[in-house]
Amino acid sequence: MTPSSGGTRGRRPRTRQPRGASRVGARFEVEVGPVGHGGFCVARHEGRAVFVRHALPRERVVVLVTEGTEGDRFWRADAVEVLQASPHRVEPPCPYAGPDACGGCDLQHVAVPHQRELKAAVVAEQLRRLAGLEVDVVVEEVPGDTPPGSGLGWRTRQRYSRLPDGGRAMRKHRSHDLVPVDQCLLESPDPSPHHVLGVDFAVEADGFWQVHPRAPAILVDAVLAVLDPRPGESVLDLYAGVGLFARFLGDRVGDAALVTMVEGDRTAASHAADNVPGATVLTGDVATVLAGLPADPVAPVDLVVLDPPREGAKRAVVEQVVARAPRAIAYVACDPAALARDVAILAEHGYGLVSLRAFDLFPMTSHVEVVALLSRGS
Repeated sequence: MTPSSGGTRGRRPRTRQPRGASRVGARFEVEVGPVGHGGFCVARHEGRAVFVRHALPRERVVVLVTEGTEGDRFWRADAVEVLQASPHRVEPPCPYAGPDACGGCDLQHVAVPHQRELKAAVVAEQLRRLAGLEVDVVVEEVPGDTPPGSGLGWRTRQRYSRLPDGGRAMRKHRSHDLVPVDQCLLESPDPSPHHVLGVDFAVEADGFWQVHPRAPAILVDAVLAVLDPRPGESVLDLYAGVGLFARFLGDRVGDAALVTMVEGDRTAASHAADNVPGATVLTGDVATVLAGLPADPVAPVDLVVLDPPREGAKRAVVEQVVARAPRAIAYVACDPAALARDVAILAEHGYGLVSLRAFDLFPMTSHVEVVALLSRGS
């Protein structure tokens, strides 16, 4: 799964009881610290953490507090003045990027190659903090932006909010407030292709499909490479969507009947049945469906693909997976924190991280896609 554009589906901050006087609107200088998970960097002010957007590590900036009260453990803020700039800072190409503007892009102020370095640092930090692993992470550049190397023009499916006069708009960060826009620079001029490695896939008009034009093929290749499917092996594809991975895994193991897909969305599951003829498609909550299936040794599984939504697979699903003692698990993650939490649970059951590849499928945003291989005893 991949995230939708932050600019089109802004999140309203969680309602909570104020812990003292509001600090929204306060301004002060900070020395910016490391990049954090979520499109911000971490700074300190009088001992309190401040999550600063539109900044870079080691910069000196003036921030404006956007969320926070006197009693909060941390505040959120925007960098509104740069006193000492990073050498990696650039002028955002989009006129709507920046404080109090469109919230869809986190990193337009960062040179594109350095964006990948920041994302690699986030993935490594989450694995270190949540899974206790030291992993060297490289985020790979993915062709498909327009012009090449710009980080723009790659998003093949874009949604705009509408203003009362019918004009286009995007949402501010963590808000439903609208920002009028002419055009999102991430939007591709070409429609979303549903043709992958010689196969046409049936997909609902508003159904899930990767928004980067190269993403489906790259992720399929990565999953096949790490699992190394062998003829006759059985496959369990969880959060299967329309059957993107299952289709090619069925070809590799030699018989689609060896593939079982589980998908919560009924429309996507229906398309999966068409896209992977002969495979078994089970519809429903993944944890609930797995709990109703016989576990090893009654129904052993050789290979598992996990491609959960942003919150991850979580313990109920992970423990159902390891109960089937698969030879290898390919975990496709769009959230490094969720990945790290699930990797830690897998480690409790003897499944270790063997390899990890990260792909920059969402330039200009903080999002990154990861394909990890886990196996027993590693």
